[in-house]
Amino acid sequence: MPSLLASRLPPWLAHVLRAQRGPVPWNAVLRGGPAALPLLVAVLAERPSAGVPAALGAMLAGINDRPGSRRASVARLGLPALAGSAGLLLGTVIAAAVGDGRSMVVLPLVFGLLGLVAGAVSSTGPVASACGTQVLVAVVIGAGMPLPEPGPVRALLFLAGAGWLLVLRLVLPSPGRLGNGPYRFDGEREAVAGVYEAVARLLEATGGPRARAGRAALSAALDQAQDALAGPRLRRYASSAAERRLHAQYAAAFPLAEAATALAWAGYPLPARIVQGPRRLAAAVRAGRPCGPLAAPARTDAGLRALDDALLRAAAVFDRPAGVPPGGGARSYVSGLRRAWSAAGYEYGLRVAVCCATSTVLAQWLHHDHWYWLPATTVFLVKPDLGPLASRVVCRAAGTVVGAAVFGAVIVQVPGPFPLVAAVALCGALLPVATRHFAVQTAVVTVLVLSLVVLGGEPPASWGRVVESLLACVTVLLVGHLPLPVRRGHAVRAALDTAVGAAHRYLGHVLEARGDHAGRAALRRDAYRSLAVARAAIDRSAAELPSVARHSAGSEGVAGTLEQLIDTTTACAVQLDRPAAELPSLHAELLASHLGELDRAWAVPAR
Repeated sequence: MPSLLASRLPPWLAHVLRAQRGPVPWNAVLRGGPAALPLLVAVLAERPSAGVPAALGAMLAGINDRPGSRRASVARLGLPALAGSAGLLLGTVIAAAVGDGRSMVVLPLVFGLLGLVAGAVSSTGPVASACGTQVLVAVVIGAGMPLPEPGPVRALLFLAGAGWLLVLRLVLPSPGRLGNGPYRFDGEREAVAGVYEAVARLLEATGGPRARAGRAALSAALDQAQDALAGPRLRRYASSAAERRLHAQYAAAFPLAEAATALAWAGYPLPARIVQGPRRLAAAVRAGRPCGPLAAPARTDAGLRALDDALLRAAAVFDRPAGVPPGGGARSYVSGLRRAWSAAGYEYGLRVAVCCATSTVLAQWLHHDHWYWLPATTVFLVKPDLGPLASRVVCRAAGTVVGAAVFGAVIVQVPGPFPLVAAVALCGALLPVATRHFAVQTAVVTVLVLSLVVLGGEPPASWGRVVESLLACVTVLLVGHLPLPVRRGHAVRAALDTAVGAAHRYLGHVLEARGDHAGRAALRRDAYRSLAVARAAIDRSAAELPSVARHSAGSEGVAGTLEQLIDTTTACAVQLDRPAAELPSLHAELLASHLGELDRAWAVPAR
C-alpha cells in the first residue's frame, strides 16, 4: 500500500515516504548507549558542561557509524572527528576575535568562506562530506555556544567523545558472530561473503525481470567489499594469514562476477544447481573453512565455461589461499583536489557558502542570545547526500517538531541531570537505526541536542528551536532554488562524464590487452562503480522539485545506454578469454550500436 501511494505522488514527495531497509545493526545499537559514558563521568564530577563537547563528538561519530569493516571505520569515524575538533577550536578563536561572538559582517563572511571550501571538499566523497559537515557545524557551535571551557579543552573533549565511540567500534566483537577467524575481521568477512551471495542471486535471476537489479546488487556488494578491505593500515601489505586469505577470496570473486554478468547479459535461464557453488563459497567465507565439493559443471557455452573455470579457481584459493596484497581503489589527493574545484564542487560549495552566510545574518539580526542553532541546522540541511532538497526540508521540519514535542512533554519534566544523560544514551543507541530515514534521524538528534543544551547551562526553549529550524528550512529551500552564477546539474554531468570515461577505458582494455586479467578486473570495477555513482546522482536529481529536476532531464537514458555498453563489454571479455578467440559478430554489432547511441545521447547533456 505505501508503494502504491508513493507511485501516485510527485517524485519529491514520494521520496519523503521512502526509508532504507535491512537488518537492524545491533552492534552499532549496543555501542551507541555506552558512547554517553564520558558525559556521565562529567555529570558525576559536577562538570556537565565539560561533557557536552564529548557527547557532541560521540553523536556526530554515531551518525557516521555505518556497517562495514573495523579498519574502514577508522577513516569513516576518525577523520571527521579530527575535522570537527579543529572546527570547534577555530570557532572559539573566531568568537574571541569578534569580541562578544556576534557580528553582522565578520561572522557571515568567515562562515561563507568556510562554507565555500568545506562544500567543495564535501563533493569529493562520503568521508569528505562528513568532514566538511562536521567542521562547519563545530565552527558554528564553537563560536556561538556559551561553554566555560576554553577552546583547546573543548576541542580535546570533542575528540575524546568521538574517539571513545571509535574505540568501542574497534574493540567490541559483533553480536552473534560466526566463524573461526579473528573477530576484528568480521566486517571484512561479511562483505566478501556478500559478494558470493550477490553472484548467486544474479545467477538465480538470470533470464528474468530481476536480472538488472541483481547486477546492480552485485556491483554494490563488490564496492562494499573493496571499501572494507582497503581501509588504513600501518603496513603496505596484509600482515596476517587471515587477512591474506580474505584478500585472496575477494580477488577470486572477480572472474565469478564477470562470468555471472555475461550470463545475465545473454538472458537465458540457468539450471538451479548453478547457484550452489557461489553459495557454498559464501558460507565458507563466513565460517573460515574450505568450500568442500562443488556442483557438477555445465560447460555448454562460453559464459558457463567461464563460470565453471572461475568456480574451480576460487575453490583452489579457498583450499590453499595465496598471499595477495590489498586491492587498490585509493584515490590520490591531487585527483581529490581536482574534483573539489571542478564545476560540480564549485556549484555545491557556492550554495553552502550562501546558506551559511544568509542563516548567520538572519540569526544575528534576530538578536537571539543563542544564535548558533540556525546556522548549525542549515549546515546539516544543505548536505546533498541526505537526499533531495525538498525531501530534506520536509523531513527536517517534521522531525524537529516531533523531537521538540517529545523533549518538552517527557524529558524536561523530570528534574535533575541524570534523566538528560539517560536521554542522550538512549538517543545514541537509536541513532544507527534512525539514520534510515532523515525525519526519524532529525527527531532523535533534536532530543539529544536539546538535552545537551540544558546540560550546558542554557534554557531548553524547545519551541524556539523549532522556529529556528523552520527558518533554516526556508533559508535552504530558497537558496537551493536561487539562480546563482553557476550552471545547475554539474553533479550529474560530472558523474556521467566519469562513468563514460571509465566505460571507454574498460572497453579499450578488453579489446587490446586480453591477457591482463588483473587490469581488466580493476577497470571493470571502476566502470561499474562509476555507473552506480552516476545513477545515484541521477536518482537524487530526479526527486527534486521540477524546477531543479529539469536540468538533468535525459540523463537516465544516458545511464541506461552506458549500462548496456558495460554489460556488453563484460560479455565480450568472456568470449575473448580463450586462445585465438575472435569477437563474435553479434557482440561487435552490439558494441557499435551502444557506442553510437551513447555518442548521440551524451551530446545533448554535455552541451
